[in-house]
Amino acid sequence: MTSREQHDRMANAIRFLAMDAVEKANSGHPGLPMGCADIATVLFTRFLKFDAKAPHWPDRDRFILSAGHGSMLLYSLLYLTGYEDMTIEQIKNFRQLGSKTAGHPEYGHAAGIETTTGPLGQGLGNSVGFALGERIMNAAFGNDLVNHFTYVLAGDGCLMEGISHEAIALAGHLKLNKLILFWDNNNISIDGPVSLADNTDQVARFQACGWNASHIDGTDPEAIAYAIETARHSDKPTMIACKTTIGFGAPTKAGTNKAHGSPLGAEEIAGARKFFNWESPPFEIPADILDAWRAAGKSGAKAREDWEGRLAKADAKLKGEFERRIAGQLPANFDAVLGAYKKKLSQDKPKVATRKSSEMALEVINGAVPETIGGSADLTGSNNTKTSQTKNITPEDYGQRYVHYGIREHGMAAAINGLTLHGGLIAYGGTFLCFSDYARPSMRLASLMGIRSIFVMTHDSIGLGEDGPTHQPVEHLAALRAIPNHNVFRPADAVEAAECWELALKSEKTPSTLALTRQNLPTVRTEHREQNLCASGAYELAAANGEAAVTIFATGSEVEIALGARDLLEKHGHPTRVVSVPCFELFDQQSEDYRKKTIGNAGIKVAIEAGIRQGWDHLIGTDGIFVGMHGFGASGSIEQLYPHFGITADAAAKAVEARLHGK
Repeated sequence: MTSREQHDRMANAIRFLAMDAVEKANSGHPGLPMGCADIATVLFTRFLKFDAKAPHWPDRDRFILSAGHGSMLLYSLLYLTGYEDMTIEQIKNFRQLGSKTAGHPEYGHAAGIETTTGPLGQGLGNSVGFALGERIMNAAFGNDLVNHFTYVLAGDGCLMEGISHEAIALAGHLKLNKLILFWDNNNISIDGPVSLADNTDQVARFQACGWNASHIDGTDPEAIAYAIETARHSDKPTMIACKTTIGFGAPTKAGTNKAHGSPLGAEEIAGARKFFNWESPPFEIPADILDAWRAAGKSGAKAREDWEGRLAKADAKLKGEFERRIAGQLPANFDAVLGAYKKKLSQDKPKVATRKSSEMALEVINGAVPETIGGSADLTGSNNTKTSQTKNITPEDYGQRYVHYGIREHGMAAAINGLTLHGGLIAYGGTFLCFSDYARPSMRLASLMGIRSIFVMTHDSIGLGEDGPTHQPVEHLAALRAIPNHNVFRPADAVEAAECWELALKSEKTPSTLALTRQNLPTVRTEHREQNLCASGAYELAAANGEAAVTIFATGSEVEIALGARDLLEKHGHPTRVVSVPCFELFDQQSEDYRKKTIGNAGIKVAIEAGIRQGWDHLIGTDGIFVGMHGFGASGSIEQLYPHFGITADAAAKAVEARLHGK
């Protein structure tokens, strides 16, 4: 058998596993695996550095299927190369409840799935973070321990989504030359030919963004191999435009949108079997072909063993630091450092905006935790995300710790996820809370994957003032709180900001958003407590004098207002307690007894937050008093806006007294 015949049969194994799995499930996308099988076969058998028996080897090459609908391409590769948890039974149970072979690849379901993809362009956005993570870790630990490539397969849809431009522009700017993208250039989308909606010269677009980019025949293994080899020696990221045929081999559906998102049908598959001279029944791979694939899965074993040898011989301190970071563990002295900082805050009682107290906390954290990588979407001076330790990462110096993401909120959030998934790094990035709308799809996927991405969102209310309603978040806290497995922190002062940062750093399986003020706030936690009170999500900040008639719940900047309202009500003989609620999500995880005790039995319950009411009723009940926003904001100074919208201590106290007096 010639090498070309061997290649063809190995590629056809991918095609028929994909066709047959989609057919059995009566659901899925056979077209991409059929069209891209040659690309995948060349990459996995001749270039990709991996060991199927050690899927989490830190120096493996990463393969990211951005066009996640073509998931059977990835599942076929994982089965064929011998990943232990990707069995033929998993392939047969494609898209079935409880299987590892979900409709789109999901991180954590099976080894070898590097990230959750499906929303088009996300994998491409993640890949920039992966590639940047490799360069940052390489600068810290050298070629002996970190030296690998990031490969991503993207389709027409990935390149049409707006996130693609943010991602490729950032990658080109940073000269991430170990990032190699395959474009499945088949000119078909769901509605039909791509030309229905788009005529972009993608190669020219990538070149304009600082990439190498060229066209090849995506079914010619030697052309594919030559393009990959060239890309591996480039000083820029590379896009390889692979001309393919969607559903290649299907007699009537190849090259049409009918091969995209539906089973081919028995007759069409029979025709494909005849076209490829594939005689094996469904889900059976000829022994010699499976052996060849399994050999490819083992081919990286020596490289892994050599790497393990280098790690074993490395300087003990360097080795220990590398292993700590890869394990995702914080430095041993972290708790002591942060505890001492908290104690100092309670003594000093600074009056600063929480965006500033976040920066103050980061100054301590970044000094103690060398793997934090900061950044901002062109709002560094507003987000306060840069500290003395985080100098700018540039194409000439990846050994620094700050990324200027530019005005690319979605690309930033996706890259943060990629940095996090790469391993060895803790990534955070900032923008205005209002612009979490632009980052939300990636924030949602961080939550779905269960990873430690951290999003710093400043200017968290109408308190930002004169920029007006376009920039004043109103519904955004509620919208982010609606995402499952996402901790939304809104600290009330510098002590709470430090505690929220501690929780974000320790939440390895839950991403975090910190919502931070522009306006200065007093320190309300003036007595030092070693315990992290924010870890409970809500806690009594000020007790009532006597049995409480009123409980006021508040977050962030409105805690100060709640304390002011308490003073007024207490003076009028109404015992009032204040509960700070820095994190709804953590409060909901507490025991029923703790929640009942914290909510209390006061006859009147009030919530104060400069956002909408949604989400508060589970604390105050539908009959509780809400002091906050009921529409959009307005342009004006903070001194004007809070009274204008009735978010003051006096307004809150009057609302309570009106209820007490039955008015």
